[in-house]
Amino acid sequence: MTDLASFTTAVRAFSAERDWGQFQDPKSLVLALMGEVGEVAELLQWVPADQAVETFAAPDRRDRIGDELADVLIYLVRLADVLGVDLGAAGEAKLARNHARFPVEGAASVVGVAPHKA
Repeated sequence: MTDLASFTTAVRAFSAERDWGQFQDPKSLVLALMGEVGEVAELLQWVPADQAVETFAAPDRRDRIGDELADVLIYLVRLADVLGVDLGAAGEAKLARNHARFPVEGAASVVGVAPHKA
């Protein structure tokens, strides 16, 4: 089940089966999402940047960070669903805008310094 629309449907059903919709307002979901991102950050906190990929190549560590990344994904998908955002379409549209904003030529020189355009 890698299709985002199918995954969104599965997350929605999981929530509905447990009657969690009553707790899953946008504010609560974004706070939960932030907490899960914090758990990912905690795993990376003291790992030198140039060793992060190698550190999480070990199966037990990859599984641990995979669980936390999955929590982030689930809360993000649920938040988008509650807000009526087609996350797949929004992501594709944003990527298309980024292609226009950051052409391949010179892209490395503008990372972090390009003006923000919505």
